[in-house]
Amino acid sequence: MPKPMEKPRNVYEAALARIEKIFNDFDNIYVSFSGGKDSGVLLNLCVDYIRRNKLKRRIGVFHMDYEVQYNLTMKYVDEVLAQNTDIFDVYRVCVPFRVPTCTSMHQSYWRPWDDELKEAWVRKMPRSSYTKEDFPFYNEDMWDYDFQVKFAEWLHEYNQAKRTCCLVGIRTQESFNRWRAIHSDRNYCCYKHYKWTRKMADNVYNAYPIYDWKTTDIWVANGKFGWSYNHLYDLYYQAGVPLEKQRVASPFISAAVSSLSLYRVIDPQMWGKMISRVNGVNFANIYGDTTAMGWYSVKLPKGMTWERYMHFLLDTLPKEIKEGYLEKLGTSINFWRTRGGVLADETIEKLQKMGIKIEIGASSAYRTSKRPVRMEYLDDIDIEEFREIPTFKRMCICILKNDHTCKYMGFAATKADRERREKVMSKYKSYLNGENE
Repeated sequence: MPKPMEKPRNVYEAALARIEKIFNDFDNIYVSFSGGKDSGVLLNLCVDYIRRNKLKRRIGVFHMDYEVQYNLTMKYVDEVLAQNTDIFDVYRVCVPFRVPTCTSMHQSYWRPWDDELKEAWVRKMPRSSYTKEDFPFYNEDMWDYDFQVKFAEWLHEYNQAKRTCCLVGIRTQESFNRWRAIHSDRNYCCYKHYKWTRKMADNVYNAYPIYDWKTTDIWVANGKFGWSYNHLYDLYYQAGVPLEKQRVASPFISAAVSSLSLYRVIDPQMWGKMISRVNGVNFANIYGDTTAMGWYSVKLPKGMTWERYMHFLLDTLPKEIKEGYLEKLGTSINFWRTRGGVLADETIEKLQKMGIKIEIGASSAYRTSKRPVRMEYLDDIDIEEFREIPTFKRMCICILKNDHTCKYMGFAATKADRERREKVMSKYKSYLNGENE
């Protein structure tokens, strides 16, 4: 007789099964806990699992404290950590690593808990925090992403573990990059071929037990099981912020700029400290959620061309920031002269009708039906596909948006960014190409 079909598992049951596998196979487990909804649910799942099964073991909680954060978030983090002292080993990290910022023309990054700016800290450093002195691997060139990777290795050695797992609350619904972290064929090898895990070092893994959850699943679980959560989300909801855009993140990154104005309303005390902590916060608050940060509203000063205005803006910037923009501009000019950008036929036709000199290639190396077009930089152009055409106005917008990486112009990660990540991951190359223990 054929075997009866198994009842499909819901995402909650699937997450519990993954957590059980981790607890059975790893002696050293910790949760990366930001204070957001996803990491909060993941931590609650682990707490429930330990208490329900009466396990006589502890679990680590890794919290990267970025100094500047909503008071409600800090209150939630403090409460969660205090309620579970019997099973938590807390690693609250207050380290001045580099953190990207898109709020300032003068800063491409900032440092939380910077010793040189101690008088400007927005709050006191929490007690029992781990500082840079606790981590021999720390250096001033380290970004927050680098620190997370190195911390896993450090904790593995610190606890003299046989096998370490960091549980991370990411969901593929949130972004394509997160979807790719789980499903891409080019990922680092998994633990026992579980696609929701990634090997980071010898006997050190990341695991993503709730990768297939949706935003609604998070809130259903909080309501059904009565789990505690960050009540900042209640205020987000009352402010009309859509569920999918309610995030707890560093307030100075590009993904948070559009909601930066909420800080002034929700947490005015913190807002007052923020505007003196990182340059450009108030400008981003005023313009971050309006079309003023887009090309429709950027006005050219009287008597100037966009090229002249670009150089004027560049001359107001620190040397390092200015040189970064000029490097991007030079790369872009050379690209459009030699290789050409791919454009749709209708866009090409518009350029031809406007009398703009272009050279059209037959085919492109990219996987697209669009055709490569070589051309010189223009000062400005008034067509719907403005962002696709090389203009000095487009460069001005990047500068005004504090877009240090020029994502607005279509730039991917810089060579320096790639080299930084490659340096961090170089020691793990032996684990690529599907090699397993």
